[in-house]
Amino acid sequence: MNKIVVIGAGFSGLVSAISAKREDSRDEVIILEKLPTPGKKILVTGNGRCNYYNDKQDNRFYHSSNIEFVDSIKEQTSKVLDFYNGLGIVPYIKDGYYYPYSKEATSIRTALLEECKKLDITITTDYKVEKLIKENDKFIINDDITCDKVIVSTGSLSYYKDEDMTGYMIAKSFGHEIVKLVPSLVQLIGEGNYFKRWSGVRSEAEVSLYIENELIKKERGEIMLTDYGISGICVFNISGDASRAISDNLNVRVDINFLPFLEENIYEFLNNRDMSIRSSLDRVINSKLVDLIIDMSNIDPNKKFKELSDDDKDKLVDNLLSFKVDIVDTKGFENSQVTSGGVDTRGINKDTMESLLVNGLFFAGEVLDVDAICGGYNITFATLSGIKAGKGAAND
Repeated sequence: MNKIVVIGAGFSGLVSAISAKREDSRDEVIILEKLPTPGKKILVTGNGRCNYYNDKQDNRFYHSSNIEFVDSIKEQTSKVLDFYNGLGIVPYIKDGYYYPYSKEATSIRTALLEECKKLDITITTDYKVEKLIKENDKFIINDDITCDKVIVSTGSLSYYKDEDMTGYMIAKSFGHEIVKLVPSLVQLIGEGNYFKRWSGVRSEAEVSLYIENELIKKERGEIMLTDYGISGICVFNISGDASRAISDNLNVRVDINFLPFLEENIYEFLNNRDMSIRSSLDRVINSKLVDLIIDMSNIDPNKKFKELSDDDKDKLVDNLLSFKVDIVDTKGFENSQVTSGGVDTRGINKDTMESLLVNGLFFAGEVLDVDAICGGYNITFATLSGIKAGKGAAND
């Protein structure tokens, strides 16, 4: 019989505790949560709808400095569906994206908490772990809790207004390396004096990320244009690479294609429209963008496209298909959905999530150096690593 303490009551913490207790019901399992309410971040995932899984699984959707670790994890992602099915969650599936059928994140949070109660798992809230040491094969927390195993599932620096380094400091105190922490799935701040002109516009677009003028990644979807720069899911999905580059003082640029469906024949399309450039563009993109792009192209909006000089045609097309935004920063950890970086997985057993440096110490979820794009992948990793950590801690 073990006494297992889980630090953190997010996705990975609650899943870890449940998995440990299911593995060996004799174990005493306690969750320590710094906030007054367990599972608070669960309620805001997926804009409150909680996209918890995706049928499409591939390395390119995940990021880690040790991608081989991700390989070993994602091969077992079907366990995630088994876990939530076992909680009674009925999935609503759209284009391979899984949500609770209620389309409310509270359904999953309630299911997790009710399962903890059913399994007699103790959840202690408003408890901040200040110190963790190991003496004589026992872990001691804050000088008042002694246990046999510890699962660190503290989450990351994202979402919370106060940056909490607890999980990373625990890892470092036991000799683990921490991969540089930067915000990911976050808005990007641009350099320029025109952003207020397009603020509030939403548009279907394709964004291309350039680092030191080298194309790194493309994403297509809805972009949100703001008074500081750019946002939206397609921007979030390139933001991790952008954030890491910014932290390394590299040049970062995003090119926006506002007419991706016309990229192959835009000259022909515009030439054939027998109307002024303003009228032509007003029919395909937001009027705020029309005014901005015309001004930045320095052309006469009352002319027809075919009446422009070749140079003016090229300037206009370049701004429509490759509008360049120099990126200088992100909106920070407090506005990010996840953190890129974390506990180096080279020091973690991929099968059990146990530390390779300290017996009985386990890690799960976002505290580890694994993050992913939008689409349920981060919750998938949090859940699967929690399943592994819980089972690992319950077994001697």
